[in-house]
Amino acid sequence: MFAQAKKCKMANTIYIATSIDGYIARKDGTIDWLMDLPNPGNSDYGFSVFLDRIDGIIMGRKSFETVLAFAKWPYLRPVPVFVLSNTLLESPIGLPVQVEIVRGALNQILTALKNKGINNLYVDGGLTIQNFLKEDLIDEMVITRVPILLGSGVPLFGMNHLELVFEHVKTEVYNNLLVRSRYLRKR
Repeated sequence: MFAQAKKCKMANTIYIATSIDGYIARKDGTIDWLMDLPNPGNSDYGFSVFLDRIDGIIMGRKSFETVLAFAKWPYLRPVPVFVLSNTLLESPIGLPVQVEIVRGALNQILTALKNKGINNLYVDGGLTIQNFLKEDLIDEMVITRVPILLGSGVPLFGMNHLELVFEHVKTEVYNNLLVRSRYLRKR
């Protein structure tokens, strides 16, 4: 079974929320504007379904530190987390999942993860997403627009001189509030 997993094509997916002006966090990195959304049905808006199809999560140090500050670990399914960092030396103890600090070239990291049987990655964090896009390593984007203008903050897409074409797959509206669209990379 492990040998079969190594033959699978790797898929790297962005699953993220943005303000309607394209920011994923305030300038100071806070995401309080996401936490105050009305959710009378306590829906996860498809996040658990998404998590069921991934083998691992890769994120930057700042995003990892944000997740660590949450009152509860946000990933319901125990999948390994890989933190891109040149400054962290070891992962915190006592987390409900395996956390590994990784560094180096993204292609080399992805090859190492694929050799471990990790074929479907959830890519999270502003700079991490931008770096994956710069190297054309994103296969799918699921972007949820939240109806708020932040005016400034951490942009989802930074300056990028590549033209990457994606195909729109589906758009859904949740709670008459959130607009989630799914795109696949056309290659």
